[in-house]
Amino acid sequence: MRAQLRAPAVSAARRAAPFSTAVAKEFDIPKATIAKPPDYGQLNPPPRLMLGPGPSNAWPRVYTAMATPMVGHMDAHFIQLMEEAKELLRYTWQTKNMFTVPVSGTGSAAWEAAHANLTEYGDVTLCAVNGYFGERAVDMSSRYTNNVARIDRPWGEVFTLDELKEAFAKYKPQLFWIAHAETSTGARQPLEGVAELCRQYDCLLLADTVTSIGGVPLFIDDWGIDAAYAGGQKALGIPPGMAPLTFGERALDKMSRRKEPVKNWYLDMNMIRKYMVSDGSGAPRSYHHTAPISMLYAFREGLKVLSEEGLENSWRRHRTVGEYFWEGLAEIGLKPHVAHAHRLPTLTTVKIPEGVDGKKVVKHCLDNYNIEIAGGLGSLAGVVWRIGFMGYNSKKENVQLLLAAFKTALKEQGKLKM
Repeated sequence: MRAQLRAPAVSAARRAAPFSTAVAKEFDIPKATIAKPPDYGQLNPPPRLMLGPGPSNAWPRVYTAMATPMVGHMDAHFIQLMEEAKELLRYTWQTKNMFTVPVSGTGSAAWEAAHANLTEYGDVTLCAVNGYFGERAVDMSSRYTNNVARIDRPWGEVFTLDELKEAFAKYKPQLFWIAHAETSTGARQPLEGVAELCRQYDCLLLADTVTSIGGVPLFIDDWGIDAAYAGGQKALGIPPGMAPLTFGERALDKMSRRKEPVKNWYLDMNMIRKYMVSDGSGAPRSYHHTAPISMLYAFREGLKVLSEEGLENSWRRHRTVGEYFWEGLAEIGLKPHVAHAHRLPTLTTVKIPEGVDGKKVVKHCLDNYNIEIAGGLGSLAGVVWRIGFMGYNSKKENVQLLLAAFKTALKEQGKLKM
């Protein structure tokens, strides 16, 4: 006969006591000293149309991917998904760099990883400052070296190659930081000839591509960019939380020749490289940190959406929508801050007309249309609005809706010019 399973014997006193009391006595659980918070109800954020500088609304497929059940971060299936995400990212950035990875964190984490790994104390870093994020580059780099130089242009303008040559001759940097797309101004920096200049001085070229990746033509290999970082929450249509980073061979060589360990343990790419990049021997990956599994799902899905559309089609769509917006601005008497030749189609800074309360316009769009836009940063605060049509949000119907919101907002202040 089949043996019957029996529950372990329980004393009469234990049986008589309520379960919670019995557990409390056995394990001596203390009483909580902080009062239980109120019932906040279920999560129910308002349905915003996010047309600011980022984050943008994510692709619907990306939200679905994030709800997929998790596997472990060392699971073979997860490792395979990570490899697929890396290959999709190489296509997106147009690079063959093997060290092209998603960093567990926002775009600023990938940015800091670049500075932390490619800079040692005593190195000369040169930062091209023509906006708020150029100022941040100076600050961030100063945490890793005592020699930070800068070259400046008015916010919204771009640098000429002759200006850069003069700065290189003066400072002779080991690392040069420049924003391909300055998110605070909406200016796109030409990079022709910059890589050749960097190689002349044995200097690494580090590019900020946060607002350009996926939205405007960008060629890491063909342009000779040694290292770059980006964010997923703009033209890629992914929620913030996982950020692209790529190092070419010159950057990896610099990293391997460090005299001291990277000063940031969490972002030490020598260690993360052993987890994210196979050595080809079939050896198991080294554990470094618990990767944000659901965010990797989102990251891969967003890049897959882009690859299905095709890079050229995505660039063309963003350009078409950008031009459509600029034409619409002109019709209601508003002007972009950046000259057309260097204007980003993904993000436009719009001049706030004299006599218009820019904050009231931002509030009007939010309160009446559920549209989120942003004001300027730094010296452009109160001077411009920042408007983004990126990724999933790069559609003509969104342009039409925002222009309608602008019309009613300006009419409310008696400033509509038509």
